[in-house]
Amino acid sequence: MTKSIRITNASGRDGSAQFISPKRDAPISLGIPGHSILFHRYLSSTETGRGEVLTKSLGDDYAQALIDGDPEIDIEHVGRSIGETNIVFLTSKGEFLHSPPKIIEVITGPDGGEKERRDPIDVESNVDEERPIRWTGRKVPIADAVRRFMFRRSLQVTHVDGVTYDFLHAMAKELAADRTLMLVGGGAKGSEPLVFQANGRPCRGFLEGRVDGEKYQLMLHLSDMELKRPVSVKEN
Repeated sequence: MTKSIRITNASGRDGSAQFISPKRDAPISLGIPGHSILFHRYLSSTETGRGEVLTKSLGDDYAQALIDGDPEIDIEHVGRSIGETNIVFLTSKGEFLHSPPKIIEVITGPDGGEKERRDPIDVESNVDEERPIRWTGRKVPIADAVRRFMFRRSLQVTHVDGVTYDFLHAMAKELAADRTLMLVGGGAKGSEPLVFQANGRPCRGFLEGRVDGEKYQLMLHLSDMELKRPVSVKEN
């Protein structure tokens, strides 16, 4: 995936760039060397094997019935190979929904407790060719960042011409020399989290620079979770 963006440096100057997904190592091969593995899906149960259905027909204590007669197994269907599937929504009674359900957004606190329920709010993307990703000036040592933040994704920022090569190489060189990550953000002051697509997940952005002579690598690490030590509860 390649997307054109704008990004600022420490002086506030912005330039065009692109981000791409970094190359990944080839996955480890499973199975016997020289032989490929094929994965298949098979039907394990049908509607008649649901716990609610068995309770209605056999009562709450149907363990012995399962041992004696296997009533949960539909001989005609269980074990059949499954091809393409479609997602369907069910009501609390197990019936098909023929119209889209109403989506409710549940807001939870750090302790996991529910704080608020509301209708979903549309979130606009703020990463594109017009609104730059802004260099905030806040540096975080790499050793601290890997302990404070949960990084869910990394992107590589690349140049589009010779001018932006010098622009990005200088940024990567500065960060590599300090062994730090630079916090970047969206909006006019860089104080907003980065949102790459409409209604996407807001993330903090951290730039990391790696330099080897004329070669450079400028990585944008994305985090949506900060790790904090739980507050100890005082014993009464």
